[in-house]
Amino acid sequence: MSNSRHRAIYDGYMARLFGRAVEQVPATPDLRLAAVVSRILSLVPESALIIAPGEKVLLASASARALGIVRDEKLMGEELVALVRHARKGFELVESRVEFKRGRLSSGTFELLVRALLIPELGSGSVLVLIADESESRLVDEVRRDFVANISHELKTPIGALSILAEAVVEASDDPAAVKRFAERMGTEAVRLGDLVQEIIDLSRLQSQDPLAHASLVQLENVMNMALDRTKLSAEKRDITVVPSSAGGLAVMGNQEQLTTALTNLINNAIAYSPDHTSVGIGIESQADIVEIAVSDQGIGISEADIERIFERFYRVDPARSRATGGTGLGLAIVKHIVTNHGGDIRVWSMEGSGSTFTLRLPLASNSQESE
Repeated sequence: MSNSRHRAIYDGYMARLFGRAVEQVPATPDLRLAAVVSRILSLVPESALIIAPGEKVLLASASARALGIVRDEKLMGEELVALVRHARKGFELVESRVEFKRGRLSSGTFELLVRALLIPELGSGSVLVLIADESESRLVDEVRRDFVANISHELKTPIGALSILAEAVVEASDDPAAVKRFAERMGTEAVRLGDLVQEIIDLSRLQSQDPLAHASLVQLENVMNMALDRTKLSAEKRDITVVPSSAGGLAVMGNQEQLTTALTNLINNAIAYSPDHTSVGIGIESQADIVEIAVSDQGIGISEADIERIFERFYRVDPARSRATGGTGLGLAIVKHIVTNHGGDIRVWSMEGSGSTFTLRLPLASNSQESE
């Protein structure tokens, strides 16, 4: 499609949006163009920004801020800046696909389709930028592929065990004690199988949902309280004291349920690998624009060789202990996936025989995000 055709379609699209925006903004003598443009940005389905010379952000939609494209009212990302500068050189629509990092901490990226166009009516050198996040379509493909791989890889063992136990029950039909013993083991395997299937489903669901595409302000105090509530019975059963610290009003952008799941998994892990009658500590502190949530235990610790692999799906440091505690090998993989998708990372310190500390690091919500 030619650039002139692009421009015609774009102009028509913006004209329709402009008409809708004007209808919804009060018609007062003091109505400014900025108010109309701001309303337009709220109607556009993509993330939208207006960039002035010097890459200063004049206006930005909430979704653009959630993606981390705007920081301190400046446009972030070398490729995005280059695209805007190219658009500023003429009146043609500039379009490109760009990979944008999920925050400074994360190894993950967004896959963005970016369109930029110089619109002098908005101010000298002002460029309108529309950004469509195409990450979710990629995630759906990954979910399909990984779900099949996970099912075929991990379900064979418990299904095989159930089959063997069923045969044993039939062969021991004349021995009530043996039948009872085998039936109890079948029940245990069935519960483990159910837990495994649920965690595979949970992981697949997480892969198909981008928490920053529809981010909201999440108060970490709420995340802490919900995670403590979900792990209370496990801790009481082992006489383990969970000692939390106050989140002090700290907040991040993302999905509250996912972040609660991540913290819950870490606390459950700490409880599972700690001796009875010990304690688990949860510390929260902020440094500049980053918040750290650390979960520490007094457990068995992890070897250096195992630390490199603990976030792999289905990896178990101690398979026998995992079976005893009901672990599936997916809990930490789920934690890492959630944190990475929120633009953060996770760090581990551990010493065998002395315990472990897992630290979640997340970008704090900016003042502009908190006020929206």
